[in-house]
Amino acid sequence: MPKKPPIETLPLFPELDRLLLELLRSLAPADWQRPTLAREWTVHDVAAHLLDGNLRTLSMLRDGHFGEAPPADTSYTGIVAYLNRLNADWVRAARRLSPAVLIELLAQSGAEYTAYLHTLDPWGPAAFSVAWAGEAESKNWFHIARDYTEKWHHQQQIRAAVGQTAPLLAPQLFRPFIETMLRGLPHAYRAVAAPVGTVVQVRIDTASGGVWQLVRAAEAWQLRPPVPDVVPAAEAALPPDVAWRLFTKGLSPAEARPLAQLAGDKALAEAALQLVAVMA
Repeated sequence: MPKKPPIETLPLFPELDRLLLELLRSLAPADWQRPTLAREWTVHDVAAHLLDGNLRTLSMLRDGHFGEAPPADTSYTGIVAYLNRLNADWVRAARRLSPAVLIELLAQSGAEYTAYLHTLDPWGPAAFSVAWAGEAESKNWFHIARDYTEKWHHQQQIRAAVGQTAPLLAPQLFRPFIETMLRGLPHAYRAVAAPVGTVVQVRIDTASGGVWQLVRAAEAWQLRPPVPDVVPAAEAALPPDVAWRLFTKGLSPAEARPLAQLAGDKALAEAALQLVAVMA
């Protein structure tokens, strides 16, 4: 039997797409121009960005057509600047598309996108690493899970703008999303000093969340399942609605701080609020 990935998200893509199309088809014309947490983007802009994700993946990874040369500056900041430019160019042009056209293209490309992901060996090398987790090379299962978090949080940005966030906070959809995001915790703590063996606990409240522990090893921080009876040196507890916004830059750490419950060593706990699990 093939080995299962640590976080299995691929079976969830059709449901995520179904919910997105159902939501978009229900929107009134004015809803498409509502502002979202994605900086200056409207609902229409975020929907167009989701379409870009489908089409860009199919073009580059399935068809081998990159269109533009990669950036000369391959540092993290250089890649972010390059992606921001690509995203802005697409969203600006896509404002010419009607909501009906966007919905039709999302329906067609979403099915093709998911079909392509099914062709990937989960344990094979990904074309692009998950850089926000500090990885120079990643496995396809993590790349797929990262794409799941992208589709999840952009849909949730639309839902937040129109007041319909509940469906994506269901445990079967939210838990894989947050578990993938928290894979970035060791990278977020990379500059945080602590004695070897120090444990920091992150808790996402409600049945949709869970508990994760970060332990300081000799060389770096490591994420692990919670060990019973271990008293952490610090704990950061967040509601799901705060966690998803914080880790995708919809909330700043300063804005999230009053909404979080921090215990133990406050500096160690507050470092969890610095996690950014998107390319930004």
